[in-house]
Amino acid sequence: MKNVKLKLSPGSAKPKATTAARGNKRQRSVYSKAEIDEIFRRFSVQRPEPKGELEHVNAFTLLVAVALSAQATDAGVNKATRPLFAVADTPEKMLALGEEKLRDAIKTIGLYRNKATNVIALSEKLLADFGSEVPKTREELMTLPGVGRKTANVVLQMAFGQSTIAVDTHLFRIANRIRLAPGKTPDEVEANLMRVIPEKYLYHAHHWLILHGRYVCKARRPECERCIIADICKSPEKSCDIPAPLVELPPQAVPVAG
Repeated sequence: MKNVKLKLSPGSAKPKATTAARGNKRQRSVYSKAEIDEIFRRFSVQRPEPKGELEHVNAFTLLVAVALSAQATDAGVNKATRPLFAVADTPEKMLALGEEKLRDAIKTIGLYRNKATNVIALSEKLLADFGSEVPKTREELMTLPGVGRKTANVVLQMAFGQSTIAVDTHLFRIANRIRLAPGKTPDEVEANLMRVIPEKYLYHAHHWLILHGRYVCKARRPECERCIIADICKSPEKSCDIPAPLVELPPQAVPVAG
C-alpha cells in the first residue's frame, strides 16, 4: 500500500504545535541560575526577615485577613480587622458575633457582603470538620468557603512555616514584567517560580517579590532608580541600569501568628 500524503486546501488550517510546546519557550526564565541566585541574595540582604503586612494574632485571624484581602489593600483590611479581631479571634467567637455584625465591621472592604458570608461559613466548617483548628494542608484549606490556592499558600507560609509561593497581583506582575518566571495564569507563574528559585531562598521568596512589587517595581511606573537588582533586571520597561545601594531595611513591625 502506497503512502499517501495529505494535501491541505488553500483555506485549510495548517497543523499547529500543542499549547504546551508553544508555551514552553515563552514561559522560560531569561535569567541564568547565577543571576537568579544573585537576585535573591540581594533581596535577602535588603530584607533578612520579610513579613506579610496583614495584621493577625493567630492562624485563624490570618486566614480571615487573607480571605478579606482579595481585591482590597492590606492597609484597608488592617484598619477593619483591628477592632474585629479584638472581639473575634476564634471560629467560636466569630460565629457568636454573627454575620450581620461582621458585615458592619468589614463594610469598608470591597465585596464585604460575600466575604462576611464566607467567613461565617468557613468558621462553621472549621468547627464541624477540623476541631476549630486551621488545617495545615493546602487541600484541606481549599475546602473552606472563600479559600482559594493563593489564600491557602499564604496561610501555609505565614502560619505554618511552609515554603510556598502565593501569587497575588504584585507577584504576578513582577514575575512577568522582569521575565523571571513568566506565565499566563497565577498557577503557571507559581509553578515556574517554584522551579527557578533556589531552595535556600524559597521560604522568603514570596514576601520578597510582593514587597518589591509593592514599593519599588510599582504597577504604573517601576521606580528603577530605587531597585537593588536594576543591573540584572531584563525587563523591557527598565529605565535604569545602576542598582540602588544594597543596605538592610529597618525591620517590619507586623504581628505574626503564634
